[in-house]
Amino acid sequence: MKNVHLLIVDMQNDFCETQAKGAQLSVAGANGDAERLAKFIGKNTKKISDIHATLDSHNTIHVAHPIFWINSKGDHPGIFSLISADDVKNGVWMTTNPAWRQRGIDYVTTLARNGRYPLCIWPPHCLIGRWGHSLFPCVGEALTKWENDNFGIVDFCVKGSNFFTENYSVVKADVPDPSDPSTMLNTELIKVLQDADDILVSGEALSHCVRNTVVDIADNFGEENIKKLVLLKDTSSSVGGFEKLGDDFVRDMVKRGMRISSTTDYFA
Repeated sequence: MKNVHLLIVDMQNDFCETQAKGAQLSVAGANGDAERLAKFIGKNTKKISDIHATLDSHNTIHVAHPIFWINSKGDHPGIFSLISADDVKNGVWMTTNPAWRQRGIDYVTTLARNGRYPLCIWPPHCLIGRWGHSLFPCVGEALTKWENDNFGIVDFCVKGSNFFTENYSVVKADVPDPSDPSTMLNTELIKVLQDADDILVSGEALSHCVRNTVVDIADNFGEENIKKLVLLKDTSSSVGGFEKLGDDFVRDMVKRGMRISSTTDYFA
């Protein structure tokens, strides 16, 4: 039997398509993505060898939430504001806790140097223990069915609880903290995935957490293993306004060997 792993990235309530129930960071298309994924898992439960599900997990106080930063007028930055290294060095934005000033400067300076993303201020989302942190209900139900049908255990991978760094990728934080192993390279997950024949990738959002997770896996996988990665294109969408990031990611990874499929085609 083919050893097929399913990697589900941050399929959580706060990324729901609608804010009607309180979703904090809506991704257009996410509800449909989740429904198609749940149906796929239910239909193919015996064909999926292992499931890894990442959970974006934040505190209210976080470097990418408005409350972390303040200006000279006492205002916090607006949602989707970008904060540069110069902004912090020049005092345009300061850490709300003055004791964290140098750490804030070091963080945005390192972000600029590593070329991943500028610091973007997001709505407080996926707060630990709150509704937004939980899986989409249909996906949670599908995972429970898979566990029961296979007497298996879903590998839940928590990321983002260190409030001094973003953690788009489950493989490592944007700026790893040597004092916090959870932010460092996740060699255990990489090793497990290397044993798979295929790794089906799904989740939210294509432009950010899916993108960074897949790129980090590929960069630490060995080029010959990248062909194991298969993006289920009908189960992942980009954050509105960031669609180009998602499109560029798919194009670049296909050039490196990643394959594209869908929930209706993969096991057909």
